[in-house]
Amino acid sequence: MAVNTGHSVDGRVTKFLKDVGVYAIGNIGSKIITFLMVPLYTYFVHDTSDFGYYDLCLQVCLLLIPFVTLQLRDGAFRFLLDCDETVQRKRIVSFVSRTLAVTLSLSALATLAFVLFTDINYLGYVLGLLVAMSLQEVYSQVFRGLGNNRAFVAVGILSALGIGVFSILFVAGLGWGIKGIFLANILARVLALLLVESKVHLIVHNTRWSIDTRQVARDIIRYTLPLLPGSLCWWLTGSSDRLFIKYFLGLDINGVYAVAIRFTGIISTLAIIFYQAWQETAILQYHTPDRNRFFSRMFNGYIFLLSAILVGYVFLLKVNYGWLVASEYSESLNYIYPLGVSAVIFAIAAFFDMGYQCAKDTKRTLPAIVLAAIVNVVLNFLLIKPLGVYGVIVTQLVSYLVLVVYRWYDMKRYFILKIDKRSAVPVLVVLLSAVPFYYSPGMWFDITFMLVALAVIAWACGKELREMLMSKITKSGEATK
Repeated sequence: MAVNTGHSVDGRVTKFLKDVGVYAIGNIGSKIITFLMVPLYTYFVHDTSDFGYYDLCLQVCLLLIPFVTLQLRDGAFRFLLDCDETVQRKRIVSFVSRTLAVTLSLSALATLAFVLFTDINYLGYVLGLLVAMSLQEVYSQVFRGLGNNRAFVAVGILSALGIGVFSILFVAGLGWGIKGIFLANILARVLALLLVESKVHLIVHNTRWSIDTRQVARDIIRYTLPLLPGSLCWWLTGSSDRLFIKYFLGLDINGVYAVAIRFTGIISTLAIIFYQAWQETAILQYHTPDRNRFFSRMFNGYIFLLSAILVGYVFLLKVNYGWLVASEYSESLNYIYPLGVSAVIFAIAAFFDMGYQCAKDTKRTLPAIVLAAIVNVVLNFLLIKPLGVYGVIVTQLVSYLVLVVYRWYDMKRYFILKIDKRSAVPVLVVLLSAVPFYYSPGMWFDITFMLVALAVIAWACGKELREMLMSKITKSGEATK
């Protein structure tokens, strides 16, 4: 693969920020709509146990997707990204399409068997959601791997718009409750994918059912199979908390917790924007001679960015929470801050994950994830009874910290990061911000503290980083006029 070694660090940072802008358009727009759905759902789904059940079904789908798709979302993107041959691209996309056709058909047959022998509420809707999410996940990454980021962004925006429109129609208009939420998510995702494909024709033009894909299949499967047990462990670490809450505390508590997760999901979304741009940049720049300097600069900037996002978001959310959710779900505010910190720690762990992808050494992802999953399961059993929902949150924080520490040392085989001493300032601000979040005397104190905290973070990041970010934001704004 050709590697660009002539660009300066500043030039590569500029390219990275442009990619951030592209991914931000799709992710922020879609997540704003998803964010706005939380008040809608809390006001029209009055029974917290109903919303808790839907959230539980969603987590089961997230567990099954990697196995149903054989983690092809990662395999397709990684192999398409550095593929320059048209025929080879067709082999990759054809293999992806064939595999999805088989695995989704088997999933439908398995669901039919469950229907015959068990009585699970909304099982048909769960299958529909699983299929819709699987298709969107994989083919969105195919668009991205083929270099059409606009198609990737469009799928995200259109699916979110569809979810919003259909949710208003089914949940608020027709009063269908969680059945309406299922239908809104299924229809919106499928229609968004079909609309985008009807314009770009990337799947149709690159799928050949008769083409020989045996070598491609071996290479991709060799890359994705080690990711499958890892995905299970990721699920145990990040999503199994809903099962523990349901078992120990009940579906009604799970519904309240699910609302808090939806809100802190905005922080995860902003981190995903960085991750998607960073994924492409890191893979393409991995073989440059100054990668350690480049990766270090990106990581230190990431610490400042995550800290500012966390502090600004949670305090703005706190002062507006009263009108955002129905009273039945108001307790979820108590969980926002620690869940936000957890999202930040997870985002840092994801940064380190890039070393495995750059080197196509995915089998080495397993030890850290397995360790974090074991810690997660053990601590959940030990802490939920005495601490309730806070036991789940503490467990998640500790599990992600274990993951970060392990990967920090393991990443040295791929790149070495130099931590700027100034990075201690935003970390300290985040830790201290927990006190006013829980014990502030009122709204104006929260707003004042937030502005002071953000000013301290901006001051600590240094003149160079501030000027670089402001210049890119200004240029982006001028370009959109």
